[in-house]
Amino acid sequence: MLAASLYWPASRTSPREFSMPEEQSKTTMAVDELQAIIQRCQILEEADFKGEDFNLFQVAGQKCLEDGCAAQLLEVIKNEKNKDRISDDVLRLAGMELIFFMVVCMMLHCRSVTKVALVIIKNMGWNLISPLVRCIFMYEQKDDKREQCLKILDQLAQLCNPKELFLGLLEQIEQTSGEQVCQTVMLLLQPLQTVLLKLQNKKAYSVGLSLAVIMNQLTPLPVPYTRQQIEEDKLGLCQCCNAVVDFAKPFVNEAVKNMEKSSEYNDMELKEELLKFCMKSLRYPLLTAQFEQLEGIEEHPFRRFATEIIDILWDIRELIPLVFSHRKGKSPLWENQEFADIEQKNDADSLACLSYLMFVQHFGIDCFPIVFSPSYLLQCNMIHIEVLLKRTEESILSKGLDLFESCLLRMEDNSLLHQYLEFRDFISIPQDLVKVMTLCPIEHLRKKSLSILQLFIDKFDAEGKYTLFRCLLKTSNHAGVEGYIIKNIKDQIHLSLTKASDNIWFTGHHLVSLLGLVFLLPEGAETDLLQNSDRIMASLNLLRYLVIKDCESDNQTGVWAALANIEHNFLKPLRVGLNMSKAHYEAEIKNKKENRREAHSSTTVSSVTVSGEKMPAMTTEMQLQVLHSALFTFDLIESVLARVEELMEVKIKAVMDENS
Repeated sequence: MLAASLYWPASRTSPREFSMPEEQSKTTMAVDELQAIIQRCQILEEADFKGEDFNLFQVAGQKCLEDGCAAQLLEVIKNEKNKDRISDDVLRLAGMELIFFMVVCMMLHCRSVTKVALVIIKNMGWNLISPLVRCIFMYEQKDDKREQCLKILDQLAQLCNPKELFLGLLEQIEQTSGEQVCQTVMLLLQPLQTVLLKLQNKKAYSVGLSLAVIMNQLTPLPVPYTRQQIEEDKLGLCQCCNAVVDFAKPFVNEAVKNMEKSSEYNDMELKEELLKFCMKSLRYPLLTAQFEQLEGIEEHPFRRFATEIIDILWDIRELIPLVFSHRKGKSPLWENQEFADIEQKNDADSLACLSYLMFVQHFGIDCFPIVFSPSYLLQCNMIHIEVLLKRTEESILSKGLDLFESCLLRMEDNSLLHQYLEFRDFISIPQDLVKVMTLCPIEHLRKKSLSILQLFIDKFDAEGKYTLFRCLLKTSNHAGVEGYIIKNIKDQIHLSLTKASDNIWFTGHHLVSLLGLVFLLPEGAETDLLQNSDRIMASLNLLRYLVIKDCESDNQTGVWAALANIEHNFLKPLRVGLNMSKAHYEAEIKNKKENRREAHSSTTVSSVTVSGEKMPAMTTEMQLQVLHSALFTFDLIESVLARVEELMEVKIKAVMDENS
């Protein structure tokens, strides 16, 4: 009989008798063929089994099912006396691997195992991974049938050829997609760990391949960011990440032991694979994850994951070297430059995330040496800050701002030497801040970048501030930012004039050189005054302050000696530009009013151009409001200009009266 011949040789009495159905269908050629293969295999020793034996067994078993003989086997299992051994649904889902599946089930429930069953399971059991996973996901968590399947999976991990089962498990993980990725990974982590611990040859490579495959499958999944998303964890990513770390712990311990024994390269391979895993984990999910403590969540899943990754880096002695250097260790030499650039970018992202975790979230900070000065730490972190600030994702950009702020807050005002501006990052990062301030669509990030820019300015000594102001005035290309810098210049001049100590950088000829960049219209009288109104108003307010605060007789700032240039480069073209702009906008207003009367309606929708930019379609009334607002701005500039000119005349007249 087919079922009996599958498990027990005809010459033996089975350790458990199975009840057979009363009526049996006629044995087909496929069944005869399968019985013949089993009988031939029973006389072979395990070492004598060949690949063709397994292939013949698999093909014959599949043919039995195709010819309709599966019902025979199923009736054996469905019989009331055998019901406790395996569920019908499991068998149905096993599909073409039914024969092998039944062998495994019998091994779980019988007192002894035939040589044929043991050899087949050892060498072919990995074929059962896919149907097993399907069965497990079919049942609820506490279903007894699910527990049966889990026991079978555990038995496979114990009995199968480790190399074959390792490949089968990885293949199953790779084939999973969508919502089942995390479930599949968590399901197979334990058997995968069991198999890896059994491997002797190429264990480091196999561990690295396993971690790489798992992380590659997780990477496309969105990282939960808000409190609600983290609590729900719909895809199971939070739970899965921490399960992967637990999976890696035995191999971390083994790597540590290897390091204690020897420093030879062969013993360092496992360490290198774990380092790759940590670097990838820093890039995903930690680079995107949110780490602030959330009310109602006792253990933040990503905080725990970050702690574990930092601990691994510390255990394998890579934490401190990574903080102070670029990618450590051997990087593959890519023939394709594009691949090399991608790897370099990935490493930069990982190291930037590591710095954020240490210096902002204080993971592993207890391991960090306290001998470094705040200015040195800022210098080390500038490259990481630049990497983060060039990203556009809110979660990553905010990390860059937080890291920059954290480094600056460690320093005292006026303590950062101007020589640091010789480093490229100290010039490029303020420009990145300007881009965030002016281009980022997220308001709180724009505001924070502005406050950090001010913090950065405050940390420099006088010469550093002076150099930074010159750079930003030349490179920002944004009137609002330029106006902000000019206000800072005014504040520094005020400190120089009111403090007892002499500040040569914001008085005398140095200041006159800087004022040459301030009192300047980019395109002379044709400059768009509306678009540059912030800069123009800040410049006029600075000039008014200088005229009031610095007497011509003292001329500490040097502004009176530079007055002729200021008049030629700034005041005169500003007057001409104001007259031209006002005349233009007044003419536009007149035309709009005339068009409105002709149309006898104020609801006509059209567009208007302001400051060189075409405004969205709006009614005539709305356009008139915009034009009147522009005229108001010109009137405001003109009133401040008139006040400055009045003060200058009064001062000059007073000096002339004194000299006469």
